[in-house]
Amino acid sequence: MHEYEAISDEIICALGAASGEDAVLLAEPMREHTTFKIGGPADAVVSPRTPEAAARTLDVCAIAGVPTTVVGNGSDLLVGDRGIRGIVVLLRENMSEVRVEGARVHAQAGALLRDVALAAADAGLSGLEPLWGIPAAVGGACHQNAGAYDACIADVLESLTAYVPGAVLPDGTRAKGTVRAFTCDELDFGYRKSRVASDGLIVLEATFALTPDMEASIRGRMDDYQQRREEKQPLELPSAGSTFKRPPGHFAGKLIMDAGLRGYRVGGAQVSEKHCGFVVNTGGATAADVNALIEHIQAEVREQFGVELEPEVHRIGEF
Repeated sequence: MHEYEAISDEIICALGAASGEDAVLLAEPMREHTTFKIGGPADAVVSPRTPEAAARTLDVCAIAGVPTTVVGNGSDLLVGDRGIRGIVVLLRENMSEVRVEGARVHAQAGALLRDVALAAADAGLSGLEPLWGIPAAVGGACHQNAGAYDACIADVLESLTAYVPGAVLPDGTRAKGTVRAFTCDELDFGYRKSRVASDGLIVLEATFALTPDMEASIRGRMDDYQQRREEKQPLELPSAGSTFKRPPGHFAGKLIMDAGLRGYRVGGAQVSEKHCGFVVNTGGATAADVNALIEHIQAEVREQFGVELEPEVHRIGEF
């Protein structure tokens, strides 16, 4: 496994016991689990099917002291071409249950925001319309307080249940974690930040408090947001969404366009001609291509306008 020997047969067996034997894949290509369609193999990918199994799996990883990465829809990730050492805990289709109770929608961490919003619309519940086009799972959306069209997760999130990592022990491993509930007010949400991220919490489930409305009105707003996305964003090509955070007083896409970088390419990676705030995979792009393009964009914008662009895309794994 790429000269990485920390995942012993004993650990693999423990992961299988925690999450199910058929839930563990070895040398799994991460390009299959990111919207960029880029990424080398992870040493092991584990797909627990319940919040309880996810917590048990995370405990196994902690006690074993193996590097652990949690991935949802992979919509904001650039995984290195050499992959990810250690264990990837995947929370997607395997943990994507959505249920409606009154004016609340409960969703597991792997449920796509799109599916949560559609379930809410079916029930005549409003509040998720601006967010429904964001290609994120619930866990990742809470992690970075995903937002669009002047709305964000914090506007509608009531509470969530998360795995809280245990304390680091003297040998470098961790104690078992705990599972507890957090209200929205406890999570310190801000622009693309949250206590979920800063404290290393792993979201297992979330509850959204919504407002009753006519289903036709809700779907009309959803259609309007979708049309606006299709007109302005390169949805036809693999990407990780907006490549950079919005710099204070500026828009990243306009700075990149004004720098003369519309359509600029490095290998298979390109600044979208439709929206310069997106780097897209035109086919066969490597993580090295995307990384080099990001660095070139940052350098040009810095030199021409004196503005530092901070990536919104999270770069993980070995490049």
